[in-house]
Amino acid sequence: MDWQTLATQLFPSGHDIVERDNFLSGSAQVEGQTVDVIGTTGHVPIGIEIALAQATAILNTVQQHPGRPILILVDTQGQRLRHRDEMLGINSYMAHLGKCVDLARRKGHTVIGLVYDQALSGGFITSGLIASACFALPQATIRVMGLPAMARITKVPEERLTELARDNPVFAPGPENYLRMGGLHGIWEDNLAQQLASALLDCGPDDRRMALGRERGGRMLAQPVADAVRTGSDVRAA
Repeated sequence: MDWQTLATQLFPSGHDIVERDNFLSGSAQVEGQTVDVIGTTGHVPIGIEIALAQATAILNTVQQHPGRPILILVDTQGQRLRHRDEMLGINSYMAHLGKCVDLARRKGHTVIGLVYDQALSGGFITSGLIASACFALPQATIRVMGLPAMARITKVPEERLTELARDNPVFAPGPENYLRMGGLHGIWEDNLAQQLASALLDCGPDDRRMALGRERGGRMLAQPVADAVRTGSDVRAA
């Protein structure tokens, strides 16, 4: 789905979102409430320019519109792999973007991520994945690393990884598996405007990703390990 069609379905009351070099920014109305929108399109890789543009837009909202919700529209092939970006410190730019999302949340902004096309690796981790809540459309492509690449890195045969992916969502791409792991709070299939309005209403300050992953059977140890670290207890007792 292209971003214009998505915006029409998300914001039937209107929006002023514009695209500049695959970077989306603007605002929209959701049941009488103004929401600031940032995002990416065209499967654009996240280089220093877009990372900084997204961070700047978030900080502008925090400074100029305290408490206003933020929607991050995600369509990216991940971190831009260029020598120039690496030499300029792309890792620091992406860390800065993640810190800005965290700052907005700490300042009382509800931050919703929506994967409407592609979401790969660092470009997803530092934006939609660390929002207050993240959702996806059913046709979205989500993965940190493809199984062929994972096989090359881990030296585990791709056939074995494919077998593991059938039962373990950690190895498998796709929104359904990220839903099981708790990375996604839900998959939006119908009436996107109503889904967004409900998400803004229901989203709380607590990060429930680990709890959701355990409830859904996708990440069984993340919550017990975190609790054990926090309390100093034995994780085996959880």
